[in-house]
Amino acid sequence: MKRNFVPAIDLAGFRASPRGHMHSARKVAGVATVAALSLTGCGGGDDSGQQADSGPADTRPAKQVAVTADPSKTIARQTFNSPIFQGATLEVGIIDLKVSGPLAHLTLVLTPRNAGSDMVNVYSLNGNSDPDVGLLDTVNLKRHKVVKAGNRPLQPHFIFDKIRNNQATVQTYTFAAPPANVRTVDVSFGQWAPFRSVPVTR
Repeated sequence: MKRNFVPAIDLAGFRASPRGHMHSARKVAGVATVAALSLTGCGGGDDSGQQADSGPADTRPAKQVAVTADPSKTIARQTFNSPIFQGATLEVGIIDLKVSGPLAHLTLVLTPRNAGSDMVNVYSLNGNSDPDVGLLDTVNLKRHKVVKAGNRPLQPHFIFDKIRNNQATVQTYTFAAPPANVRTVDVSFGQWAPFRSVPVTR
């Protein structure tokens, strides 16, 4: 099996965006380690969008295995202003960042408020752009992107997976596990300031 390595970017000169204050509540899946390892091309692409696999791109998320998480139990939480609608906000909570074998699963809970519609997507909440969720390894100065199965990112789709206004929705994003000497990482989500020093659970 051909395997791509961890997508990583030198963080020298990285600056967080100054903005940020910080249907049903369905649970969106995490990825079982054994399932991810059985897929072709376990690594993700880099920020240039270059793909290791040939053939037509299919950017739909790969199917994921449902996990249960309590949206009220978070280790970090921020509320951000959203450009989707006047007075709209998006509350982003981190439930955990847990390593399982070669992968790390970031579990978030998203709660949009005053979004102007009952069902919205992360793309619109983030000003019509990809949230580009990432782990910022400040020890090794690298940025880890969501891994892919072939061309399919192991994450919810930021356009087609809708979340309900004023209701918490759990989402999981999968990365290559940070090195063993990395105990915390910063987590970037969308256009807003990153979460600092999020613990890595092993």
